This record gives sequence, C-alpha cells and structure tokens, in this order.
Amino acid sequence: MSRRPLLLAAAALAAALTLSACSGSASPSGTASAPSADGDLGLMSAGTLTVATEGTYRPFSYHDESGDLVGFDVEIAEAVADELGLKVSFQETQWDAIFAGLDAGRFDVIANQVSINPEREEKYLFSEPYTVSPGVIVVNEDDDSITSFDDLAGKTTAQSLTSNWYELAQSSGATVEAVEGWAQAVALLQQGRVDATINDNLTFLDYEKSEGPTGLKIAAETDDPGLSAFALTKDKEALAAAIDDALAALRADGTLAKISEKYFGEDVTQ
Repeated sequence: MSRRPLLLAAAALAAALTLSACSGSASPSGTASAPSADGDLGLMSAGTLTVATEGTYRPFSYHDESGDLVGFDVEIAEAVADELGLKVSFQETQWDAIFAGLDAGRFDVIANQVSINPEREEKYLFSEPYTVSPGVIVVNEDDDSITSFDDLAGKTTAQSLTSNWYELAQSSGATVEAVEGWAQAVALLQQGRVDATINDNLTFLDYEKSEGPTGLKIAAETDDPGLSAFALTKDKEALAAAIDDALAALRADGTLAKISEKYFGEDVTQ
C-alpha cells in the first residue's frame, strides 16, 4: 500500500497547526481544526482524483483524431471529479496490469468499464454502477421469427468461442458459428449466413451510433444486465462514498444521461 496518503495527512496537520499558531485561533480544545474533505478521501495526490484507464478501448477510453484522451468513461470520471471539486489525472494502463496498479497505489480508482462480479467484490470496493447493459439478441430488422432466447432453438448464431455469449447461445439451443468478434458476426448476419448474434447492448448501440443505419435490431434482452462501476481498493470507503454521492447528483441533474446519449444514443447509466 502506498504511504503517500499518510505523508499528505501529516503535512496537512502540520500546516493546520502552523496556521492556528499564527492566527491565534486554535480551537477550544487546543487541537487543530478537522482535516479537509479532500484529505479525508485518502487521495494519492491532494486535490486530484487519479484515474486508471486503458486509452485504447473505444468508445469508453480512447484517443481522438487530435490525440486527446476521450470516451464515455473518461467523461464520467471528469464529471465526478468536477462534482467533488477535484482535478482529474488519467494514468493510461494496459488492462492486464490495471488491477495490479490499483493494488500498488499507483492510482485512486479504475474507470474502464469494470464489470461488478462476486470474484472482484471479494477484493475490491465498487461505486454505484454508472453503466447498466443487458445482453441482447441482434437480428436483421425484417426478421420477426426471434423474440426471445427460447426462439434461438434450431437457429444459427455467430459468436466468439471465448465469450460468455457463446455459452448463452448454446444453452438456448442455437447452433453456433465461430467468429473472431463482433465485426465478423455482424457481417455474417447481414449476409444472411446466420440468424442472429448475441452480444452486449453497449456494443450494439455503439455500432448503431457510428455505422447506422445498419439494418439490424434488438430482438430480445437478458433479464440480468451487466453493471460497470469505478473500482477501488478496500481501504477507500470514504472515496467510494463520495463518488456515489457525486454520481447521484450527476444522475439527478441529467449529466450522466447527456454523456450517455452522446456516445450511445440513449441513457445506459440506469
């Protein structure tokens, strides 16, 4: 665990005592005034929320034509920091190393579409979700033969063999055509070589937003959506609570919906 928050806290306490002595305004008990809200959050750098993100994961975290870091998760993190009165610093980190970096105290939080699951919850804290996305069956828009997962029985879907959607397609009775990813699955679907493909709703919405009209539609969705949130180490309870408060305010004033609609054409934050 990084010792820097302890050093910052000590420095803040010393500064508070010095100011008290100079002004002659010590509290009745003779102790320094309470630390600032910023200090209470245990940030690795005072006044700054340090956020880990990939920078290569479009549309969540990537570089635009000008080279600027942009994306859905980037803007959510910026909005949260602004709501908390903090600056924000992004540390671009490969996915394979991102949790190790969090454990080592290299940043305060991860904002990179981190899915909440029981295994991760055993080791990490999560904020309230800022992305809610079910799995969806995607078909050609003129196909009304599939309206539920039960209707996949006897149909052919295109799926990556390493994805959870492959297992769902199989358990629904579909014959699975193996593909390398979304782009290949969509191509086979549009060519009429498969009946459907299953994927995350965000993937479909991003494709529609960037490529539409695509001639595709959602035929059905899962009942248990995936949830993504900020990930923090277990000692960051105060920061997690502050982020939750900020997300609630941003949801209430429409900021989260506005960011979501910019990237996906609809609100995927609740």
